[in-house]
Amino acid sequence: MAFRRGDMPDRETILRFLSENPDRATKRDIAKAFGLKGETRTELKDVLRELEDEGLLERDRKMLRRPGTLPAVTVLEITMRGSGGDLIARPAEWLEEHGAAPVVTVRQSNAGRDSGRGKSRSPSTAAAIGDLVLARIFAAPHGKSTAYTARIMKILERRGGAVLGVFKETPGGGGRLMPIERRGEEYLIDQDAAGEAKDGDLVEVETLRAGRVGLPRAKVLTVLGSVESEKAISMIAIHAHGIPHVFPAEVLKAADEAKPAPLSGREDWRHIPLITIDPSDAKDHDDAVYAEQDPSPDNPGGVIVTVAIADVSWYVRAGSALDREALKRGNSAYFPDRVVPMLPERISNDLCSLREKEDRPALAVRMRFSSEGRKIGHKFHRVMIKSAAKLSYQQAQAAINGKPDDASGPLLEPVLKPLWDAYAVLKRGRERRQPLELDMPERKILLAPEGKVDKVVVPERLDAHKLIEECMIQANVAAAETLEQRRQPLIFRVHDQPSLAKQEVLREFLTTLGLSLARGAAVRASSFNGILARASGEPYQIMVNEMVLRSQSQAIYSPENIGHFGLNLMKYTHFTSPIRRYADLIVHRALVGALGLGEGGITADEEAALETIAAEISTTERRAMKAERDTVDRLVAHHLASRIGEAFDGRISGVTKSGLFISLPQFGADGFVPVSTLRLDYYHYDEAHQALTGEKTGLGYRLGDSVEIKVVEVIPLAGSLRFEMLSEGQKMPTGTRSFHKSGRARRGGPKKPGTRPPRGRR
Repeated sequence: MAFRRGDMPDRETILRFLSENPDRATKRDIAKAFGLKGETRTELKDVLRELEDEGLLERDRKMLRRPGTLPAVTVLEITMRGSGGDLIARPAEWLEEHGAAPVVTVRQSNAGRDSGRGKSRSPSTAAAIGDLVLARIFAAPHGKSTAYTARIMKILERRGGAVLGVFKETPGGGGRLMPIERRGEEYLIDQDAAGEAKDGDLVEVETLRAGRVGLPRAKVLTVLGSVESEKAISMIAIHAHGIPHVFPAEVLKAADEAKPAPLSGREDWRHIPLITIDPSDAKDHDDAVYAEQDPSPDNPGGVIVTVAIADVSWYVRAGSALDREALKRGNSAYFPDRVVPMLPERISNDLCSLREKEDRPALAVRMRFSSEGRKIGHKFHRVMIKSAAKLSYQQAQAAINGKPDDASGPLLEPVLKPLWDAYAVLKRGRERRQPLELDMPERKILLAPEGKVDKVVVPERLDAHKLIEECMIQANVAAAETLEQRRQPLIFRVHDQPSLAKQEVLREFLTTLGLSLARGAAVRASSFNGILARASGEPYQIMVNEMVLRSQSQAIYSPENIGHFGLNLMKYTHFTSPIRRYADLIVHRALVGALGLGEGGITADEEAALETIAAEISTTERRAMKAERDTVDRLVAHHLASRIGEAFDGRISGVTKSGLFISLPQFGADGFVPVSTLRLDYYHYDEAHQALTGEKTGLGYRLGDSVEIKVVEVIPLAGSLRFEMLSEGQKMPTGTRSFHKSGRARRGGPKKPGTRPPRGRR
């Protein structure tokens, strides 16, 4: 059917246009393409909303796209070279529910051809196999073998084909590289390519051209030490995920040459008894806090909360060697045995760390709150402070609970009690705001001196933690509001509401428990809190929390503000941790520039690159999360390698057609029970009930069930655990045997452990 320009296109035409033009996918783009004006544009808005409600469109900030299609700007991993010489890539992240990840042909245009000067290809966009790239996506022309083409905007990580593994000597010299990844490949290493590698060493190798027969060959590049050493486990994750962990000489030189910030150009706040409250093992201190009653008669019962944040922007200037390395890392990565910092120690642990009784530069915000916890004003200052004390969460809480020590005792009346009074005020505002309140305690692995797992603990959640968290949230909100008011471009921390598809999966699951989630696109965090409250104290409390968590979107960084669903805030950014997050450093520069606070402000080039920077640091954040999780899995697997055949109590943390993921609370890790190893029956997967149910017996297993398992296989270097189910299945509730959304288990031998269910981070 032909459309005249200006006529309202039908739904199919709109969907086809978005599929064919992923780079022109906003409401404005659609209206412009079809020449829509006036009332027709209003009609278009209604049609697009209907398509979203029906799950036929997804919104990614202002961009619209079909579910299972790529957004206009995507992080790709270069996987191979095509027959015509083009590079072939796949999206670095892809939801399994959307089927197979699409294949993308990467166009590597010559820089000269783009500029008209006939220059050779720019090295900044000359990608190789294994690289991670930020690319702009286009629909592939008719006749192309892939669904999309892409133009590289920036290379995020250069992998260069390097592979990590364990060197195993073979008789006669040389050896083999044993993979550390679940799907890794084995390589042959000739004697003259082995370097200084010894049997059992963790090595990084360069892959060589494969022959027609036999194993592919490799050459040792770096020997990282024995795989049994205490440092090997986290080093595997660091290398496997390409996390930069060695600072270049020019970066260390710049850090060593940095001088303390002067007082000139700053307000002198050294008389204010700001204090730091951090974990007991913290080495750097980003933030200091102070609170007092508001003396203004116009604000009875109100408080003034001051948050001072390390002024990293003074030392790390845009475009400098320190800045380039910080952006490359994106954030610090934390492992049980080490930290890979974003900035060198001279900056992070010394010049910028708000050390006790030492002068330190800071960006501070003074916020006024009414007695009901409403923020009624704030102002930013560039200051010099002198922290009055360094307290741990436990120290501060003990003092409030009547057990002060030598450090906290003198601060109890003048500093700590006013802070707790202010927290009582802020808590009223939080309760009215109703952010998402998931009960998912974080576990912490404690290592023995030799680097092995000692125990896994769940640190107690204290009011001291909540006090600092709420102060930081309010400071982040103040930063976002100030920059928006000044019309200063910035990077927001955004968290979209759950997709309609995920809402529907959760809704079906809750129905099986007699719980309900209201329909509609305007779901709020409070809607989920009501569900969590009704599940509290019930046998299914844990699995309801798990399912609500899985329904949530991933929080990311973006120059486009869509609000933060989980915190229930419309304006939110990251300002309070510039020592360990690049996003916060950018926000500091934006505040310095927008408020005219002196040197170190944001540059025009940075403002123009905010979209790219946001995509990069969102990627590095997820990279660090995966590496941290992999390290925990490998540490626990090493710990359990000598305990094969032992039985443990666990909990079902994931249900798939292939089997059950079992979490071991004692260790904070997951293993897998293949469905083919369950009792003799045909098991059906019921997505709504998150259950596997036996066809003949009606007995089965569902998310959240407590079970007993036996460890039957451990692959320490891959962090993989395979279990055997010892517990009998339970009688499934009525409805779980309808199998309307089920999958029958395939017969066969034991399957290797799979990946763990996804986790998120605010």
